[in-house]
Amino acid sequence: MSDVQRHVLVLPDRDAAEEAAGELADRFGVGEEPQLVRDALAGEDDAEDAQWLLVVEDPDGRLDPAALDGFASEYEGWLEVP
Repeated sequence: MSDVQRHVLVLPDRDAAEEAAGELADRFGVGEEPQLVRDALAGEDDAEDAQWLLVVEDPDGRLDPAALDGFASEYEGWLEVP
């Protein structure tokens, strides 16, 4: 069983997700590239209207969820709470 913690930031569009992914390493010292995942809502055809998820691996559990939520809000997003 793995104890690796994962944080999921929900962002409004691909541009915001890509920009946030680039800034994440600088701001939080994340070593591993975050994973971008398109989250299409049921019935959506246009990829530009989909939300994007930024999946951040946190193997040491050192990232502060409140700080990540604040960071996501700068891009009009939020931290998904499991």
